[in-house]
Amino acid sequence: MSALFHYAFHVTSLEETRSFYTQVLGCTEGRSTDTWVDFDFYGHQLSLHLGEPSPTTNTGKVGDHLVPMPHFGLILPLDEWQKLAKRLTESNVAFDLVPSVRFEGLPGEQWTMFFKDPSGNAIELKGFKDLAQVYDK
Repeated sequence: MSALFHYAFHVTSLEETRSFYTQVLGCTEGRSTDTWVDFDFYGHQLSLHLGEPSPTTNTGKVGDHLVPMPHFGLILPLDEWQKLAKRLTESNVAFDLVPSVRFEGLPGEQWTMFFKDPSGNAIELKGFKDLAQVYDK
């Protein structure tokens, strides 16, 4: 049986959240109330509740970059990642780390990008040519 991931966190505006997660990221909205909304985040459940988002700092050292911590995200097949990178670029998303490749030619070679949602929650999207290589050393 496959397991689904569930992640709940705070956002400052449900209206901005709905717009970003549906129109920019392409998620489908699920259940909601006047204080929270669920999204299908590429097969996983996000529950976004009104409140004060957790602070992030660029303290995660990966290669030559300091990336936002904490963050969450997705690992996608490379062709899907490239389509989403194009969509985000065309939507004028401000990247913390622009779409790029890291660990090129090494085990775990991946394409990555970092950005924040309208409430400041940090998101990383990774793309792999072969998802079987996600845990390669």
